[in-house]
Amino acid sequence: MDLKTPLYDAHLTAGGKMVSFAGYTLPVQYKDSGVIKEHLAVRNQVGLFDVSHMGEVVYEGKDALANLQYLLTNDFSNLEIGRVRYTLMCNENGGVIDDLLVYKCAEEKYLLVINAANRAKDVAWMKRYLFGEVEFSDQSDQFVQLTLQGPKAKEIIEKLTPEQDIPKKYYSFTENADVGGVSCIISRTGYTGEFGYELYCSAEDGVKLWNILLDTGKDYGLIPCGLGARDTLRLEAGMPLYGHEMNEEITPLETDLAFAVKMKKEDFIGKKALIDKGEPTITRIGLELTERGIVREGADVYFNEKKIGQTTSGTMCPYINKACAMAIVEKGFVEIGSPIEVEVRGKKIKAEVVELPFIKK
Repeated sequence: MDLKTPLYDAHLTAGGKMVSFAGYTLPVQYKDSGVIKEHLAVRNQVGLFDVSHMGEVVYEGKDALANLQYLLTNDFSNLEIGRVRYTLMCNENGGVIDDLLVYKCAEEKYLLVINAANRAKDVAWMKRYLFGEVEFSDQSDQFVQLTLQGPKAKEIIEKLTPEQDIPKKYYSFTENADVGGVSCIISRTGYTGEFGYELYCSAEDGVKLWNILLDTGKDYGLIPCGLGARDTLRLEAGMPLYGHEMNEEITPLETDLAFAVKMKKEDFIGKKALIDKGEPTITRIGLELTERGIVREGADVYFNEKKIGQTTSGTMCPYINKACAMAIVEKGFVEIGSPIEVEVRGKKIKAEVVELPFIKK
């Protein structure tokens, strides 16, 4: 049976259309809005998402940093307290187990935010590789995570939060911030390609924080948003999703995430396999349809009648009003501007390779 976040009843009250996702029952959209309206609210005003299904684990102790350095692909030796860093967690073959965010809370304390669908797998993997003086705890059930995204997000937070508690830099955060009387972690991060914040509070305060944000945001056009808009927003922003643009067979270097892989580190799980594989022979691209149609995941991509790969995500992007997709293809065949074809239900549709992200704001 699917789990429910602490906001389940609040979603029903707001008219949420509930679906099963990553082991949880979550709103895909709301009856008074719908995916397109929710998507455009985030691009033009502001939207509020419940992402409490995400997982949170903590590493604490003298060897916490050493554990992360070996477990993850990015380098955390120079991460400052109050900053966030994106990273991958690989298996021994260099494939991606998950992508995640690392928050440095103190010199010997780190909060890691992991994907909901991978929580059990991630926790088991992390426990398997623990060493030295470190305490590991899965605190996922203790948190509610809300994300406030859009150009007017700052105005809402400024009405609720003392200025010194608001993180100023992208990928920075403030612990124990006061948001309308609720103690939160406020993080200048998001998964939409917009300005915004991610807020973490105790599970007990989740409904209170949700209602405070909705009430305060009324004057700014704030509406609740579901999984549907979250996916179209991240795709329009060219952001990869685990299980689509990356998985345990595809390495970070093969899906254009080399910026989060520090090969100069002494060692990390999967490093030897990445070296042994050599220069990647496949890569992630963006494509835009040049004739009518919509492409979904798993469509074959052709260049000069040769199949060169498959799409990994695709939809009609509401803000730019174009049908777009991402794909993993063989390297060396196409570049920006190359004409390609995508096979949809037995018919080849014309498309063009374009730069990521699709949205240019």
